[in-house]
Amino acid sequence: MAATVMDGRGLALKLREQLKREVEEFVKQHGFRPKLATVLVGDDPASVVYVGIKRKVAEELGFAAEVFHLPPHASEGEVISLVERLNADPTVNGILVQHPMPSYINEDKVMATISPEKDVDGLTPFSLGGLAARSPNFIPCTPLGALKLLQHYGITLEGKEVVVVGCSRINGLPAALLFLQHNATVTICHIYTRDLAFHTRRADILYVAAGNAEFITADMVKPGAVVIDTGSNRVPGRKGDVGDVHFESVKEVASFITPVPGGIGPMTVTMLMFNTLEAAKRQVGRGQKTMAE
Repeated sequence: MAATVMDGRGLALKLREQLKREVEEFVKQHGFRPKLATVLVGDDPASVVYVGIKRKVAEELGFAAEVFHLPPHASEGEVISLVERLNADPTVNGILVQHPMPSYINEDKVMATISPEKDVDGLTPFSLGGLAARSPNFIPCTPLGALKLLQHYGITLEGKEVVVVGCSRINGLPAALLFLQHNATVTICHIYTRDLAFHTRRADILYVAAGNAEFITADMVKPGAVVIDTGSNRVPGRKGDVGDVHFESVKEVASFITPVPGGIGPMTVTMLMFNTLEAAKRQVGRGQKTMAE
């Protein structure tokens, strides 16, 4: 029997309706709209599209949203100076620096500049360190979206063998730390892992963040496993994006699987909005929890 396809788009739309109501309640109580500021350096086509989607969703849900688009030749100092100005701007509640940045810019240095209280992407050393210490500040949006989707389908992490393929600070590493907090047994694989299939075939839950189109095939998946594909890749000659998992073959082996598109992507954007509202609530001293906790 083919796997159940996990409808991230449908769940995201439901969560956004709830979030839209929360935003309007916030506006009534505090007299301003939570604001997300996005920093985009250069003209990478995929980044331009992603930033546009995030801004559109933010405005649809009642947030204020502004994109600060720097030219491809902007210096590292100019980027850091912009982030520092946004840190100091009391009208900005959340700051997102879009990846990837030009290769001559030290992304770690830029991320470390973001104020922890405005780090709605959850990628500063403060936020990642807090996640490792089981005291999270903001949880990175893709792992958080995956967690919410698993919970929606009644899939628990406790006691499960979870294999994470990919160890980036943006996705794979924080996902592993988050799943550890939910009492999973976690293995992290990466480009230096020997016999990757040996590890992936052990997984009750396989979380793929490799950045490699259709890298995971059916023979690498344990029958009945839950497969979370967070990849989004462009393949020459093919229309649209494809994931890191070969969907058509793996769906015949797995019990649950996320599609690309329509799986983790919409959940990632939704969690960014939850984190932005949570940041605004913290900054006005309310301390009220949202679904991002």
